[in-house]
Amino acid sequence: MSEQSIKVGVIADQTGPLSAMGIAQANVARMVVGDINAQGGLLGRKVELFLEDGATIDGVAEAKATKLVQYDKVDVIFGGIFSSTRQAIKKAAVAKGRKLYIYPEQYEGQECDPLLFCTGPVPAQQVDPLIPWLMQQTGARKFYLPSADYIWPRVMNGKVREAVTANGGSIVGEEYFPLDHVDYSATIANIMSGGTDVVFNMTVPPGVVPFLEQLHDAGFTRRGGRIVCTYFDENLVSLLPAAHVEGLYGCLDYYQAVSDPFSRELLAQYNAQYPGAEQFTGGSGCSGLYRGMKLWEAAVTSAGTLRQDSVIDALDRASIAQGPGGPAEMVPGQHHVRMNMYIAQVTDGQLRVVKNLGVIDPNERPIGIPRVEAAVI
Repeated sequence: MSEQSIKVGVIADQTGPLSAMGIAQANVARMVVGDINAQGGLLGRKVELFLEDGATIDGVAEAKATKLVQYDKVDVIFGGIFSSTRQAIKKAAVAKGRKLYIYPEQYEGQECDPLLFCTGPVPAQQVDPLIPWLMQQTGARKFYLPSADYIWPRVMNGKVREAVTANGGSIVGEEYFPLDHVDYSATIANIMSGGTDVVFNMTVPPGVVPFLEQLHDAGFTRRGGRIVCTYFDENLVSLLPAAHVEGLYGCLDYYQAVSDPFSRELLAQYNAQYPGAEQFTGGSGCSGLYRGMKLWEAAVTSAGTLRQDSVIDALDRASIAQGPGGPAEMVPGQHHVRMNMYIAQVTDGQLRVVKNLGVIDPNERPIGIPRVEAAVI
């Protein structure tokens, strides 16, 4: 390898409430960069990882993005879990720094910036297939939407409302709470008294822990109620009492139970290198980060240069034949990924795939076309 190194910046929440997810993301970043360098680097040059802790604090993530752009002068930035963190990184990296930014986590969709690519699932890949399937399978009609109070749950709930009503159901409650809320007694009383069939949970860590505990203690699932939490993954299953999440449904781009050979090999590699408690999962954005880094690698290789405009042009049509959950490709003009999606259910403390949905398009609007609906804040 020769010439100056290629600099990759990654912001992962390695401390704070999302530390289990962020540490796993940091592990993935190290693993991918190690693999690239072991194979000779990229464009004949070593890839150097600049890993920063976002600390699950948006202001910290923004400051770290500023450092990566202005001081470290990285060629690309990856990272962020919460949508508010994405916006903080975007402000520093994209709006001010004019740097290519790849966001790896599932989110509400609607990003439409020429410098921003998203490699996790969006509502068209989660809500749109999951809700009709669940209603058909279970006969559920009444949905309650307890949620954290920020943009991702609010936009997701709008999509849930559309899908539920389009399939003959109704929303019987929709509430929003601070991320660290702990007392859900009034909400759960409403859930139990209103004939709710499905709780579509959009509370998030740390507030999701007391919510699921209180919902379990009230006997919601024992009386036949269903819980849906699209982002729920193996890290969360391992952190919560099994009884609190038994029967819960999720919908992601990857689960550890996905059985294609590459997904199994990738999980085995990760577990061998990082045998700690922080697992390679879809909900943590590990699958999206791996996918994003490999798509970026493919784009740089195709472009034959690190010139940002050339890399962006190549990334817009990049694809990988193998990845967690299966192959993936950017949808030209959308900066979002076409990929396999799965529905899983917690059974005896394990997430088991109950439906392979196949390849699903993100159906995001083309870059440069403004959103027509009212903004959600």
